Amino acid sequence: MILKRYPNLATALLLGLLAVIPVSLKSEGATSPPLPLRVPNAEWRRLDQRQDQGLQAKLNQALQREKLWQALISTGKMAVGLVDLSDPARPRFAQVNGNTMMYAASLPKLAILLAAFQGFQDGSLKETSQIRADLIEMIRRSDNFAASQMVARIGLKKIERVILDPRYQFYDAKKGGGIWVGGSFARDGEQNPEPLKNLIQAATVNQVCRFYYLLAYGRLINPESSRQMLKILAFPDLHDKFVSVLEKEVPPNRMYRKSGEFRIWYSDSILVWGQPLKRYILVALVEHQQGEQILRKLARLAEQILRPRR
Repeated sequence: MILKRYPNLATALLLGLLAVIPVSLKSEGATSPPLPLRVPNAEWRRLDQRQDQGLQAKLNQALQREKLWQALISTGKMAVGLVDLSDPARPRFAQVNGNTMMYAASLPKLAILLAAFQGFQDGSLKETSQIRADLIEMIRRSDNFAASQMVARIGLKKIERVILDPRYQFYDAKKGGGIWVGGSFARDGEQNPEPLKNLIQAATVNQVCRFYYLLAYGRLINPESSRQMLKILAFPDLHDKFVSVLEKEVPPNRMYRKSGEFRIWYSDSILVWGQPLKRYILVALVEHQQGEQILRKLARLAEQILRPRR
């Protein structure tokens, strides 16, 4: 009788029961498993071991439809990486120009975030409310002053050591380079350019994909540090590039993102963690005045590639 008189109560009770049902890694239900994911060491595979021929063929075919993109890819001015996480137990990876290092503007601030949390872990940097605020400003709003403050606290050499740490190897000269932070994001200040192309801020899509991949599985420092970094990467405040397209369907707390832009260099990177068909990593670097439009098209294209054929 109570449920008949109050139909909304029945709905509320049902939703409450659904909310407490546990979800496994292999679940294809309506609720996403929480990040970071846990995978036993025996089942863990590096990202380069997750390359998938089917996904690679789809990515190649989709990128070849645009003549401008073909020209940029052939001249090393466009690179794309895509990681399908719809089945977290069996991720799939595809890339084009994955080891082509390019100027990436603010995107390498990801390395400053990692170096800060490494400092928290080893005691070389004390976590304070001001540092936390600066990290949020640096990531969500790409604030250069906050980034410069963090570089001053940590030091370029410490950031370099974290980038080169054997646990991560986010920069490898034998594989075309990678993520690099070689300046303070201020006009004047110390510089430490990377050795291959003498770039101050650089990235490859393979290494940025690896960053998000390790983060998603709790393997940057440890699961708790990964979880805290994910919280800072969520709720992007710059509504451009990938986010301008994805925010129409993906809530802000399900988008973990860092982008970069300077003159004709555009870059974006995102971990989307929504429903099963919206779980993926997308990274792109573009050197072209139409970079903003190209990245918006790529966001739509990625979801088309990942959408299963009926």
